Amino acid sequence: MILINLLPHREARRQERKRAFFSALGLAGIVGVGLVILWFGVLQQLTSFQEGRNRFLSDEIKKLEEQIKDIAALRAEIDALKARQKAVEDLQADRNVPVYLLDELVKQTPEGIYLTSVKQNGNVVTVGGMSQTNERVSEMLRNTAYNSPWLEKPELVEIKAVTQGKDRDQRRLFDFSMRVSIKRPQSPSSAASGASGAAGGAKPASAPAGATPAKVS
Repeated sequence: MILINLLPHREARRQERKRAFFSALGLAGIVGVGLVILWFGVLQQLTSFQEGRNRFLSDEIKKLEEQIKDIAALRAEIDALKARQKAVEDLQADRNVPVYLLDELVKQTPEGIYLTSVKQNGNVVTVGGMSQTNERVSEMLRNTAYNSPWLEKPELVEIKAVTQGKDRDQRRLFDFSMRVSIKRPQSPSSAASGASGAAGGAKPASAPAGATPAKVS
């Protein structure tokens, strides 16, 4: 028996291919939508993770800023304490400066010179006195320039010859004035001990006849 297909087989195949195409297209769309949803979920997770890290970093930065403020406050307190300590040390040292000054002048004044006045203005001291010769004044300038831990930058202001006494007792002396600056030695304690030792063993220079006592202001 012979079977004859009277249906339009070409149209049937065409419809079958069309259904297969739309099925594949739908499947591809579903897969594409699934991939988009999956990628969106991954992006959401990555965004949430990064936002969490950002919040953590912000919190840590705030903590560090607070610590920095505390450190700055501590540094300010330390600087204030150091300034107070330095002020106290300077005040304590300045209280002893007149003692060191007078002792140093005694040590650096050569024989033949008698001091008549010592005036201090800040770190500058003006010294006046009488000398037997010009050379002794030069020696005092050299002593204060090179041999003194407390005195520096000596400068001769004025020197002039004067006559003291009457008749046979007349003597030719030199009235001088000089300026010198006060400096602080490297170790004030050692300078103080040296000053006290020198004050105990130093002998005052003999004063020329007719000279007036020293005045300190």
